[in-house]
Amino acid sequence: MHDPDPAAAPRRHIRSFVRREGRLTPAQQQALATLLPRYGLPEQPSTTLDCNAIFGNRHPLLLEIGYGNGASLLAQAESNPQQNHIGLEVHRPGAGHLLQEIERRQLHNVRIAIADAASWLPQAIASASIDTVQVFFPDPWHKKRHNKRRLIQTAFVDELARIMVPAGRLMLATDWQDYAEHMLAVMTAHPGFSNAAGAGRFSPRPDCRPLTRFEQRGQRLGHDVFDLQFLRHTS
Repeated sequence: MHDPDPAAAPRRHIRSFVRREGRLTPAQQQALATLLPRYGLPEQPSTTLDCNAIFGNRHPLLLEIGYGNGASLLAQAESNPQQNHIGLEVHRPGAGHLLQEIERRQLHNVRIAIADAASWLPQAIASASIDTVQVFFPDPWHKKRHNKRRLIQTAFVDELARIMVPAGRLMLATDWQDYAEHMLAVMTAHPGFSNAAGAGRFSPRPDCRPLTRFEQRGQRLGHDVFDLQFLRHTS
C-alpha cells in the first residue's frame, strides 16, 4: 500500500465561525418552517442564482455577511425599497428572528441563506453582480493562534472582488483594534480595492449602518469601533 500524496489531498476548509447558537424559540422555529421556503435561498445551490429572477427586478444588490439578528439588514431594506438585499448567517435563531421581521414588515426586497459565506458565494453568486458588501462585527478570533480563522483574509477578499461590480463598495466594521488593523492591512494589500477614506485610514461610521447591539456592547466594554470602506477597482 502506498501512502497518500499529501499534495493531492484536498485542503481542509477553515471555518471563520463556531455554531454556538442558543435554543430556538417556538416563534423562530415556526418562522424557519413556514417563511424560509418563501424568503430563503438554497443552502447548497446546484447552479448560480439568477437574482434578477428571484427578486423580479434589476435593482442593485446588497449582500450582508453575518447579519446577527438582522437589525442592519432590516433597517436598510426598509429604507431602500429600490435596492435588493441578501443576508447570510450561519446561526438559525438569528435567521428565525429576521424571517419574523421580514414578514411583519412585509419586505419584498430581502432574501436570506443559512450558510457559510466562504463556501456559499462561489456556488451561488455570479461574477460582477453585487453592488455593496457589508461585514459588520465578524468574530474577531482574538487569540493569535486563532487568527487564521478570521473571515477577512486574502482568499476571501479574492472572492468578494469576483462577485462585486466595478466601483462597488465593501464596508467593514469591528470593535477589536487588532482585527481592524488586520483588515486594513489585508485590504490595502489587495490589488482589487482602494481605500475610500484614503491610504491607511479608517472611515467614519456610514449613515447607512445602524448602531448595532454588537457596537453598543463594544462601547460598554470601552472598545473603539473601526469602520473601513473600500471601493472595487473599475479595471
